[in-house]
Amino acid sequence: MRARRIAAASAGLLLTAGLSVVQAPTAQAAAPCEGTYTIVVGGTGSSWNNDGFYGNIQQHVGYPTQIPNGASARAGVNELNRLVRDQRAACPGQHVKMGGYSLGAAVVHIWVTENWQTFDNVNAVLISDPKRQGPPGANGGAVPFGGFVGAPLAGADKFFGNIPVKTICHWDYVCDESAGIWTYPENHVKNYPADFNMDHHNDGANEVWYNGAWYPA
Repeated sequence: MRARRIAAASAGLLLTAGLSVVQAPTAQAAAPCEGTYTIVVGGTGSSWNNDGFYGNIQQHVGYPTQIPNGASARAGVNELNRLVRDQRAACPGQHVKMGGYSLGAAVVHIWVTENWQTFDNVNAVLISDPKRQGPPGANGGAVPFGGFVGAPLAGADKFFGNIPVKTICHWDYVCDESAGIWTYPENHVKNYPADFNMDHHNDGANEVWYNGAWYPA
């Protein structure tokens, strides 16, 4: 029982974004149809108005982030889907760029897997994705903790269809088991300062950045 409690506690700590804030209700105005519609999803403990992302962003997704599990990931996917489809209905020709970090990267990952066949003119940026499938490196942390966090957060895959996806993982156990769990949480929190700038990512990037090196997607 003690080992089980320790594993459960570790699963709860995994995917933490290093933020400790209370989730607030979203209160953002509708975005204009000009330019790219950029929408971002924060990690565990974040809120729509404190998720670490910056740059020219039109929407921050609010969802229950206190506990990183399948239920919170599903809620995030549902809210992301609602927001991007409402925007697409209002602005049919607009490109959508979505970004996510940690638990939020898993949310974006799941959305792409579930929606690539019915939604075009979109790209995704996944920062420290716990559902990242290796190689390079090993799978993300949602694989060893899959039995605790549950679907759809559990597991790793690359089911992105024809959607361009940029994956970023830097010496971080959350997105790469081979980094070693002792690298968490410091590397997970500190290794992505420039990557949170959504203006740094173009609308068509389809690639992997792993430990500072470029790889094809």
